[in-house]
Amino acid sequence: MKVIGRIVTDFPSKFGLPRQSGLVEGITGKIVFEEEFRVPEAFRGLEDFSHIWILWQFSEAVRDSWLPTVRPPKLGGNKRVGVFATRSPFRPNSIGLSSVKLERIEYSDTEGPVLYVSGCDLMDGTPIYDIKPYLSYTDSHPNASGGFTDTIVKSELEVVIPDEILDTITEDKRDTLTAILVQDPRPSYQNDAERVYGFGFAGYEIKFTVSDGVLTVISAEKLK
Repeated sequence: MKVIGRIVTDFPSKFGLPRQSGLVEGITGKIVFEEEFRVPEAFRGLEDFSHIWILWQFSEAVRDSWLPTVRPPKLGGNKRVGVFATRSPFRPNSIGLSSVKLERIEYSDTEGPVLYVSGCDLMDGTPIYDIKPYLSYTDSHPNASGGFTDTIVKSELEVVIPDEILDTITEDKRDTLTAILVQDPRPSYQNDAERVYGFGFAGYEIKFTVSDGVLTVISAEKLK
């Protein structure tokens, strides 16, 4: 398959990303296409759809071999289930699928058609294989069962960001950062109150600790 483009986001690495698309609507990105696909006619009519599917590559998880079972972090990292019963990146083919909101399409003399999206869960630079419109009449299944994910208690953290740290972050990124942290970026099996976690977001290195359900940001430094 051909890579048709790449997405630009605020995440230089996968840690900190929401575990599914749509969980944090404030996360934005733009899809810039390879020169071959910068053809305006190929996007005719796409602006009439509110959401799209993105087919992409788990570019950090490409490998020559695969295992029939994986250990989902949401199950504590010690219980194996079939790889096809999960959305694990470690698959026979390293393909990801995300449903995102299409905010707008801009046409640039230098980059051609650029898609601006929100609610994404992709690293900066992720290769894109395809774009398809989301169709609510067939793609939405409100009564669908979620397998083992239905048994997982979804709890949110209380997030504390001291004012002196919050003031260092650009205002338009503050609410999104809080929404990311509320979801608890840590793997479910990690619960060390002394451990300092860190991830890149919007040009900052965010470091935090978690204790008794409270996530406290301890620093936010500009990435060099």
